[in-house]
Amino acid sequence: MFEIATHLALLLILAAFCAGVVDSIAGGGGLITMPALLLVGASPVEALATNKLQGTFGSGTAMLAYARAGQVRLGDQWAMAAVSAVAGAGGALVAGLIPVEVLRWIMPVVLIGVAAFFALKPGLTDAPRPVRMRPALFAATVVPAIGAYDGVFGPGAGSFYMLGFVLLAGYGLLQATAHTKMLNFASNLGSLLIFVLAGDIWWAVGLAMAAAQSTGAALGARLAVRVGAGLIKPLLVVVSGAMALRLLWQAVIG
Repeated sequence: MFEIATHLALLLILAAFCAGVVDSIAGGGGLITMPALLLVGASPVEALATNKLQGTFGSGTAMLAYARAGQVRLGDQWAMAAVSAVAGAGGALVAGLIPVEVLRWIMPVVLIGVAAFFALKPGLTDAPRPVRMRPALFAATVVPAIGAYDGVFGPGAGSFYMLGFVLLAGYGLLQATAHTKMLNFASNLGSLLIFVLAGDIWWAVGLAMAAAQSTGAALGARLAVRVGAGLIKPLLVVVSGAMALRLLWQAVIG
């Protein structure tokens, strides 16, 4: 039935559910699912491809949940989503040309900066903040940069989108979380299409994980809407810090 032993597939399904809850609130679900896929024997390419499959369903579910809760109008984000999808596909196409070792050392530093910003910056609530960048410029610069990174590497893309929406677009934490999901979904979908063409996906395992991640994402989105910044801020700090430590560990052990 699955590409691996059933008991290993069940562990991946559990990991996907937990990742869905975390990712829908603060991003970083790949921190849970990518290592899990590698531990059960997936090659790095198979792990990345299968992770994109299940992650696309999770981010899509979270996107719809936030839209139903009235936290985002999806029609207002189509242009940015299209840019993110194209950038994600482009990133996946050139993934083999990018020196991943360089990213493994740079990204932890950036993620620690993200965690420090959300931990130490006063006044980070669900209330709107001053707008520092017009939407058109945001869509032309920030969105493609993060979308391409998501296609190439992945960990932390949701946190980077969140930082951009808060720091530059002037959104409160809950609104930023809601708007992040459609762009994350788009970049996941764009890169997923490339991996589908390459034929590197574990379809049976990936679809089972997708169902679990979608369930977790729906639960996480409901929790985020109910609690708001009181839940999003600490979880974002923890997830960003954990991703940084994980990437540093990978860089050290090779």
